[in-house]
Amino acid sequence: MSDITAKMNSVFRSLDGGLFSTVTKADVGEGAGNLIEKGVDILAWADPFFPDPSIPESVKKVMIEAIEEGFPSHYSMPIGAKPLREAIAERVLARTGLDLDPSRNVIVTPGSDSGLLYAMMPFLEAGDEVMVIDPSYPNNFLDPQILNASVVAVPLDRENNYAFDIAEFEKRVTDRTKMVVITHPNNPTTTVFRRENLEELSRFIIAHDLILVCDQAFEDHIFDDIEFVSPCTLKGMWERTVTVCSISKGLGLSGFRIGYIYAHEKIMDKYYAAAVNVLGAAATITSIGAVAAIKETEYLDYLTGCHKKRRNLAYSVFSKIPKVKLRPSESGILTWLDVSELGTGDEIASYLLKEANVLVNDGSIYGEMGKGHIRIVTSVFKDDTKAQKVFTSIAEALRKKASGDDM
Repeated sequence: MSDITAKMNSVFRSLDGGLFSTVTKADVGEGAGNLIEKGVDILAWADPFFPDPSIPESVKKVMIEAIEEGFPSHYSMPIGAKPLREAIAERVLARTGLDLDPSRNVIVTPGSDSGLLYAMMPFLEAGDEVMVIDPSYPNNFLDPQILNASVVAVPLDRENNYAFDIAEFEKRVTDRTKMVVITHPNNPTTTVFRRENLEELSRFIIAHDLILVCDQAFEDHIFDDIEFVSPCTLKGMWERTVTVCSISKGLGLSGFRIGYIYAHEKIMDKYYAAAVNVLGAAATITSIGAVAAIKETEYLDYLTGCHKKRRNLAYSVFSKIPKVKLRPSESGILTWLDVSELGTGDEIASYLLKEANVLVNDGSIYGEMGKGHIRIVTSVFKDDTKAQKVFTSIAEALRKKASGDDM
């Protein structure tokens, strides 16, 4: 029998799902599942408090009542249940001042991963180039390729706190460039791009008549009074920005699979038209729960306090490790470590799996500039004591590596 994968497009032919090889990436195939069965602590899924319960009681109550009434067995609208779109519009208004029409500017997606691909889909075709910041979320690199576009990585410099250098964008723009993709705050670096830096990027995008896709999955928890600015609110950007968001990271409800996109109605009209063909509909029961969760603004503030406390704990443990460099995280649930003096990111991730029984992310999956780094999801577990124990195990293993005692 001939190799049926030869009939696939070049992007899918190159992918490895772990059925014929060993894959340790947390989100590919059975990789993480197999490690969980072996008792490995998973610090490689950006899933707050995993594996512990994280549904607020008030949200649980609303969903149970809905199940008892029987309605969740039916479809939601393919563009998202209207009460959920209304709650999202209220949320965006409170945060950004944008007065969205929930029936013209908002669409619900089954998680922000599908939302990110869908955001790009109407714009890209063969021959297009997409500028992707490096390091950033792996899907930012893969999604354009799935849509037959070419990726042009734009490096961010660690010494400049991973801010945009517009000269690096200008060096790479061509007449085939159509889109810029950013994650803001950035995953994996946790960088919150400052207003002045975003304004520079906006001027570049407008000058070259480009589209911006901005993944804001980590927007909910910003530390140290850093201002968070949604790029779509900047002058000239509303008409050319597609903003992708999620309740997974901010509200600790990754399993609900609820994301959303907001954009100008000229763009949204096309998203609405194809929603039933591409997205289907988000789950009705979790849409009901999401409405209640989004309205729990005090709970969100509580979570920010939890994540900041965990950020501080992680920094206090990891900053004392010889030959490891890091900054206090600016946002979210992650810590980004430069381990280049100890080895490659892949080597250190493999070493920690063996020595500390912990799965972390090899930084190279976040781009060329991620080499020599690892990403650790530090807001795992509900219990700070458990988190400290695992962080300490990581630190002890890395100290052993730094001293040469692992030989």
